[in-house]
Amino acid sequence: MSALQQLTPALKELRLSGMLSGLEARIEQASGEQWGYEEFLSRLLQEEVERRHQKQLDLTLRRGNVTSTKTLETFDFGFNPSINRRQILDLAVGAYLRQHRNVLICGQTGVGKSHLAHALAHEAARQGASVLCTSAHQMLVHINAGRADGTYAKRMATYLRPQLLVIDDFGLKPLPASGPVDFYDVINERYEQRSIVLTSNRAPTELPALFGDPLLANATLDRLAHNAVVLTITGRSFRLNGRANQNPKEVPPSPAP
Repeated sequence: MSALQQLTPALKELRLSGMLSGLEARIEQASGEQWGYEEFLSRLLQEEVERRHQKQLDLTLRRGNVTSTKTLETFDFGFNPSINRRQILDLAVGAYLRQHRNVLICGQTGVGKSHLAHALAHEAARQGASVLCTSAHQMLVHINAGRADGTYAKRMATYLRPQLLVIDDFGLKPLPASGPVDFYDVINERYEQRSIVLTSNRAPTELPALFGDPLLANATLDRLAHNAVVLTITGRSFRLNGRANQNPKEVPPSPAP
């Protein structure tokens, strides 16, 4: 029995099975490059640490409903010059999370609001923060359904617990009957405790009309916008541009001679 075969049961028992996949290659590399024992062990452990960090990140993204392909690396900052790249990269560092500040991203449909919101959630997850991404309509319908089966408090806690809550497309659909009150409760409970990234295709001045109740609207939006970073994106739509590139205007056929 080889030394590698003897190591296999011990590594599995210690929950270090991840080392097994590349262990043989590392042994050959260590022999060829004449690594010392300390360097060999250091590299193995470092790879295991990185493997576990990546596994934890993947789990956080999956549980948080974060679109893993919508990252800062895949965002085209050159498409809309109105987007302040430096400001986005500063946000990615995560100071707003530690300060419990909100980020409001407003702009017309297709300018990249959701992509940036998910990218910020991705960066927060990389830094070890718990995250959850949802649409405003989905969140409010889910919370309201808890009134019927006695799970209201549990469902509300789902949106209060994460260190970063991304609420996408606020104002895209009319708020359900209980929506204004439930939305206020989410904002109020998270106020100065945890951060929110909210996207909307409406201008900030249009948001109060969504609530129907001016007092509730003022109380909610005052807490949401207090000390928040507000990004307003203008310019072309990524979707329309992609559609135009995929379906160029057809040239009508020439009349038959």
